Amino acid sequence: MSSQDMFDNNPAGADTEEHYRPLADRMRPDNIDEFVGQSHLLDQTSPLRKAINSGKPHSMVLWGPPGTGKTTIANLIAKHCQVPFLSVSAVLSGIKEIRAAIETAKQNQILKHATTVLFVDEVHRFNKSQQDAFLPHIENGTICFIGATTENPSFELNNALLSRARTYVLKRLDESDIAQCLRSAIDHKSRGLGERALEIAESEIDLLARAADGDARKALTLLELAADLCQSQEGDSATSNNIDKAIIEQVTQSSLRRFDNQGEYFYDMISALHKSVRGSDPDASLYWYCRMLDGGCDPIYIARRVVRIASEDIGNADPRALQICLSAWDTYTRLGSPEGELTIAQAIVYLACAAKSNAVYKAYNSAMHDAKEQGTLEVPLHLRNAPTKLMEGLDYGKNYRYAHNEEDGYAAGENYFPDELMNTQYYYPVERGLEIKIKEKLEYLRKK
Repeated sequence: MSSQDMFDNNPAGADTEEHYRPLADRMRPDNIDEFVGQSHLLDQTSPLRKAINSGKPHSMVLWGPPGTGKTTIANLIAKHCQVPFLSVSAVLSGIKEIRAAIETAKQNQILKHATTVLFVDEVHRFNKSQQDAFLPHIENGTICFIGATTENPSFELNNALLSRARTYVLKRLDESDIAQCLRSAIDHKSRGLGERALEIAESEIDLLARAADGDARKALTLLELAADLCQSQEGDSATSNNIDKAIIEQVTQSSLRRFDNQGEYFYDMISALHKSVRGSDPDASLYWYCRMLDGGCDPIYIARRVVRIASEDIGNADPRALQICLSAWDTYTRLGSPEGELTIAQAIVYLACAAKSNAVYKAYNSAMHDAKEQGTLEVPLHLRNAPTKLMEGLDYGKNYRYAHNEEDGYAAGENYFPDELMNTQYYYPVERGLEIKIKEKLEYLRKK
């Protein structure tokens, strides 16, 4: 656990010679007006800004992508309101560290008559009991709890904690916001790189901003790497202050797009892919597929999801879709990457262009509902097999009509349901694709 007394005369963000601090840390804004982005949260008319200006911050959860300012906002709230600030990382801490932080907060309440802002980074990594440990101290005013998370709080945080804290959603920073942060770091002499007199064109700043993918911390880290690289690329005896395109490409070549496997962005993108296919948009479907591949998603996961889509959204409107998806999956396992990824793309485009029907999906869900809710309904006697004399004597199989012996191979009027569900209908074919013919046939048989 690390702590910082916000009454300390040494301002937050002040650099020292004894301890190296990364550029991203040094460039944290000194006040709220310097903060870049998140205007929907920090505008003068917003509820959060009004609470900060009143000097009475409330407990909150800050939910957003990495590098969007969650930690900085927590620091600025404590500094603006002139209250003590404590920080705990859920990655490195447990109940012991939580208790120590609470004890410090209690001392602050007694000695300084102030509520301590307790910032919990990656709060979603705490289990239920660890999250519950904060509750009484939030309620009695010992701490103003500020949790930061990149995961959906609805899934990762206890309802009890969420009910005591307001959730604020931070947005991904756009490229102009990132570029503004980069320019400040390049020009600032005391905290940034201003003393190095770096030369960098706007086009290269834009390249860095684009590579950062909405993450200001990542952008500043890349800038610092580029600055170090440009001053050492010609050997120890020569230095350069010019950050050119070649250097930018060097520091960004291994940069991956934001993609949290099995996290919020993962499910957002697979949802976008699924909905694009359902909406018959092959171009958007391909885009989201490529976004997931670019982010490092396992193509096998996508192949499995595509097979599901074939049944859920195409169904019997085009039964070929399921076989095409299975073939794409099988082909990928034979070819591997990158060749096999094209076969999954082919299946995705086919699904997007195919006739759509969720009739089987709806019928399945309705039948499953009845199977669960109707109890153990008896199988009608005429549908039971009678392999023994005893069972035959109990009328098992009696009066069963063998469909192949009937006209058109159909036993008109026969009931195949439990008596309680007789004449139930789950499957309603749509007027698209092959289901047009299926619907015509079923209507013909029901009229016999």
